Amino acid sequence: MKTIGIIGGMSYESSIHYYERINKGVNEIAGGLTCAKLLIYNVNFEEIRKLMLDNDWDEIGKRLASIAKTLESVGADYIVIATNTMHKLANFIQSKINIPLIHIADCVADKCREKNILNVLLLGTKYTMVEDFLTNRLQENGLNVITPQKEEVINEIDRIIFDELCKGEIKESSKKYYINVIKEMIKENKIEGIILGCTEIEMLIKQDDIDIPVFDTTQSHIDAIIEYSLERKLL
Repeated sequence: MKTIGIIGGMSYESSIHYYERINKGVNEIAGGLTCAKLLIYNVNFEEIRKLMLDNDWDEIGKRLASIAKTLESVGADYIVIATNTMHKLANFIQSKINIPLIHIADCVADKCREKNILNVLLLGTKYTMVEDFLTNRLQENGLNVITPQKEEVINEIDRIIFDELCKGEIKESSKKYYINVIKEMIKENKIEGIILGCTEIEMLIKQDDIDIPVFDTTQSHIDAIIEYSLERKLL
């Protein structure tokens, strides 16, 4: 069994899902009392969020790369960033370590291709929707990616993530807002599938809420991590 090094805390709600589901998935496959070998470095997201708002991504990159190197030094075989937005720094972090980083976009793209879904709507934080770090990686995997273009829509999707979901708040009004945005974009862009490109959105939107396939990056990432952990899949 391989040891997985997780950079977590962004938010802690998301990291809880990773810890619980990875261990559960490993146990379901391996049986007995087997659980995953994990090393978790939980950051203080308040500090990271302030740097995000100051647009100081260089400092965030340095901090996360240092954490990745620490996890490598104490025995991690793979590095995982337990959030979508910080994959903005995935290439930088990978360049600073000597072990593989399991990229979340590769994992969800595999799930889409398995169902022959290529035209997808990507929802996430403002960074994920406006910048191209996740979109480009998905496109490299053969997907055609659509994101919301209206500034007010982007801002409200982002606000709900940071002001509500990251704090564990689930509001019916926010759920309805997301569903309305999704349905409108399905009509306008002939969307075949929805990628929930933020580890917190899956707390709000479920497959039963939408008539077309929904791909949760969190679960896609976790499924792949389990496979790598048990050495059923290699990088």
